Amino acid sequence: MILEKAHIKEITTEESLANSLKVIKDSFITVARQLSLTEENCPSNPAFTNLENLKKMKDKDIRMFGLFEKGNQIGFVAIEKTDDIFYIERLSVLPGYRHKGYGKLLIDFVFNYVKAQGAKKVSIGIINENSVLKNWYIMYGFNETGLKRYEHLPFTVCFMEKIV
Repeated sequence: MILEKAHIKEITTEESLANSLKVIKDSFITVARQLSLTEENCPSNPAFTNLENLKKMKDKDIRMFGLFEKGNQIGFVAIEKTDDIFYIERLSVLPGYRHKGYGKLLIDFVFNYVKAQGAKKVSIGIINENSVLKNWYIMYGFNETGLKRYEHLPFTVCFMEKIV
């Protein structure tokens, strides 16, 4: 099985951050295009992020992990801890690897990681209009906890969490 050859490791070097940046941008641009998001109308979308933003996340002690297959990075996830809640950030799988179980590998990794840290729940904010992604998180046990419309964003943010 192809997933058996995949592994997850922490992103710690500037080179691995640069590789992660490419994975994040290439992964998020597909949804950005579907929803007509641009750098002008949604500059905070991960499709338009840069290396400085990733370095700032790292400086805030947000843990970052890459998903690798045959030596190539094909996925990414960042985990931010605040108080007793852990937040999933920028979970992404390159388009050519989607719908093959790699996202499940990443989400299972997050669940195991936060449990080992003593967490009670994990939370995420997603684009509410992205029904495919929202349903994917629901399938993995997430519940919607709220919707919020921000003036600077061209979509509604859906907040979701899962008790771990």
